[in-house]
Amino acid sequence: MHMKDGLIRAAAATPKIRVADPQFNGERVIELMEEGYKQGAKLMVFPELCLTAYTCGDLFLQRPLLEKAREALKQVANATRDKDMLVFVGLPWDRDGKLYNVSAALKDGRLLGLVPKKNLPNYSEFYEARHFSPGNEKPVMEAWEGELVPMGTNLLFCCENMPELKVAAEICEDVWVPCPPSISHAMAGATVIANCSASDETTGKDAYRRSLICGQSARLVCGYIYANAGEGESTQDLVFGGQNILAENGTCLMESRRFSNECICADMDLERITAERRRMTTFPAADPYQEKGGYVTVPFELERGAKEAEGSILRYVDAAPFVPADPVQRERRCEEILSIQAMGLKKRLEHTGCKNAVIGLSGGLDSTLALLVTVRAFDLLNLPREQIHCITMPCFGTTDRTYTNACVMAKKVGASLKEINIRKSVTSHFEDIGQDVNCHDVTYENGQARERTQILMDISNQVGGLVIGTGDMSELALGWATYNGDHMSMYGVNASVPKTLVRHLVRYYADTCGEKELSDVLLDVLDTPVSPELLPPEDGKISQKTEDLVGPYELHDFYMYYVLRFGFRPGKIYRLALCAFEGQYDRETILKWLTTFYRRFFSQQFKRSCLPDGPKVGSVAVSPRGDLRMPSDAVSRLWLDELKELELSGTGNGKGARAK
Repeated sequence: MHMKDGLIRAAAATPKIRVADPQFNGERVIELMEEGYKQGAKLMVFPELCLTAYTCGDLFLQRPLLEKAREALKQVANATRDKDMLVFVGLPWDRDGKLYNVSAALKDGRLLGLVPKKNLPNYSEFYEARHFSPGNEKPVMEAWEGELVPMGTNLLFCCENMPELKVAAEICEDVWVPCPPSISHAMAGATVIANCSASDETTGKDAYRRSLICGQSARLVCGYIYANAGEGESTQDLVFGGQNILAENGTCLMESRRFSNECICADMDLERITAERRRMTTFPAADPYQEKGGYVTVPFELERGAKEAEGSILRYVDAAPFVPADPVQRERRCEEILSIQAMGLKKRLEHTGCKNAVIGLSGGLDSTLALLVTVRAFDLLNLPREQIHCITMPCFGTTDRTYTNACVMAKKVGASLKEINIRKSVTSHFEDIGQDVNCHDVTYENGQARERTQILMDISNQVGGLVIGTGDMSELALGWATYNGDHMSMYGVNASVPKTLVRHLVRYYADTCGEKELSDVLLDVLDTPVSPELLPPEDGKISQKTEDLVGPYELHDFYMYYVLRFGFRPGKIYRLALCAFEGQYDRETILKWLTTFYRRFFSQQFKRSCLPDGPKVGSVAVSPRGDLRMPSDAVSRLWLDELKELELSGTGNGKGARAK
């Protein structure tokens, strides 16, 4: 039930074992298999040599131990008959007079393959080369229970009914060496790496181990299941802490508590992994590496149940993917983004020789951020701030609150401020074109935006400056901009900053500027409803709220992230949103605004096709010269049809887990 939308539930488990007691250890493995199965795990990994214990020392040379280990393996294999999961478990394996440290892959009561450890540590507390031989890369066939099974490091366990699931294995030290086997495995097509490990504890080793596993999953763009030995393994001078880790492309999905034997589960997103590999043209095609490494493909199948659509998602789905949840990281990110924006503008000012900038300052979020970025760029160039020309242009919809905030803000940062009331000129324009001033239609709204842009462009000519664009990426994705109005500038500093992040950037500036009066006005800007202020106010308050018209920006930013970053299908984005916004938005609301997003995203590409330059700050951007080479006349039918089917079927009522 956990294979929908490319999600596969993985588990790493640490049994409490006894040293040199394979029968007992096999029973403990089976108990944890049952626990993993009940949690819906489809992939399950156990520690290195866990059927005997890693710390058996010279007992590995004893025939009875090796024989009992094979009996325990048979016992564990039989226990997989009624469990729809691929299991990796560690044991010693003798072949042709040599002993190997192997990970055995089990499914449906069968031994599918044996993966030997390639790199044997023989330093400090480790002396594996005393007992074991390095594993062979190209597989050979081994007899087992009347069958021949492949044995070698270069095995790919490929799920026939879930093609994106290709599992390979390495063992403990293999991931600590300069060239881990998992590198060639991933290049040969493996999307998940299973690591049976017995890494003992020393002070500070846990942090290094975590960074190593997460880093390897990032480098290989894969899922990584790391199962480590724990309590019960410890003997004589060594203590094992059972630090299990589930990682995906650099992110730790789940980690067990140290010094506590646990079974941890999380859903890995194989579609996300394959989408990332597809996007990265430098990630190699698999076939040449499979052939070069002599890889043997071992097929298996997993059941797909009818309950898949109702299954929960066991991974943290961030409702704000552009905004780090950790305050320290968020502050660091804000400082970095402000620097990127300012450095981009600094370069453009230097290149053009412009020593003046012109900004339409409304008192709203976006123009506030643009002003703060411009101030930083001017400071970097040692240009006087008064050469930043802030133009406030009140008209029919301007409120006292936004007007006052714009004036105070310009004053506090030391910029020049000029007020140009455009009511008269817009009214005259409406007379010229025969527009009824009482007809508050799109012409009424856009006429004001275009008048403002004309003024900014002309003033920039007067002072020899650049018009600084204020529109953000969320508005550009939705096409929420007046074509050749606020849509146009000479350099758009906010062009790749989503609305949800704009708020945090302004908040960060307010918290760190060290000027109370400036901070107070910035906080009031943050508290002001997002609005273009193109319609007359009601009782002096903003009447036109953007999110009432196009939908909540937090939803649209979520959709934008998964549409542009990974190319997920609408049904999957809908399911992820149900999980991320559980208890906040109902399914009807999520579906309504997702439909709006797709409709506007496709229909408004023509606006994005002629955007001004602007600095890229994150992994998602809509520049026609950079990240989004999209035809303006593309049809949205495929995507909207899928959403229509969801609406008619009522699919996706499942609840999501938001465990981190």
